Amino acid sequence: LLKTIDLVRNINNDLSIGGIVMTMFDSRTRLSTQVIDEINTHFEELAFKSIIPRNVRLSEAPSHGKVIFDYDPRSTGAIAYAKLADEFINRFDK
Repeated sequence: LLKTIDLVRNINNDLSIGGIVMTMFDSRTRLSTQVIDEINTHFEELAFKSIIPRNVRLSEAPSHGKVIFDYDPRSTGAIAYAKLADEFINRFDK
């Protein structure tokens, strides 16, 4: 992540990071929890609180040519993305 941030800054110094979205989170794995902990340790002010889980319905939607809100709006993935959208709007609509 840090290398990617440095690369982007080298390409365009005027860009700033508006936030970090954590996706494909799987609470059953230690790695997911460690990644969340690292992000919160180093970038807490940038990390969105909404975390997008690993979800079968999220994986299936594109193969059916649909966005998750059309494919299964009640899935945990759709609900998580809706919460992220609300959080995004609240952060930047000031």
